[in-house]
Amino acid sequence: MPASYLLDTNIVSYLLRNQFQILLSRFETAGAAATAISSITEAEVFFGIAKKSGAGRLKTAAENFFDVVPVLPWDSAAARAYGLLRAEQERKGQPLSTEDLMIAAHALSLGLTLVTHDAAFSSIDGLKTEDWTAE
Repeated sequence: MPASYLLDTNIVSYLLRNQFQILLSRFETAGAAATAISSITEAEVFFGIAKKSGAGRLKTAAENFFDVVPVLPWDSAAARAYGLLRAEQERKGQPLSTEDLMIAAHALSLGLTLVTHDAAFSSIDGLKTEDWTAE
């Protein structure tokens, strides 16, 4: 079964730290096969780990997680979606960080629902989002 959900960086971070019991339950219910991660999220996670001293346990948890949940390469379709999305967000006066725009563009280019706890993504037209941390 192909992925239906793209997990945002904050969701992956919560999963690695075993935060939000409802998130853990929803992730287990969906299953690793129904979820995926953008290579942009993978980069953000490992950047965060690199900034922390003594994050060996977290690094191991991340490596194990990325072995189970597919990491999707950021490709030409995502790049084209990013160009359109960034221009649209700037016209609307609602810029997001480069990384957030890249993750949103990746989800849009693949027709996936972005699982995030970040309300900023709600300003993106056509992007389906879910917050698995909410009751």
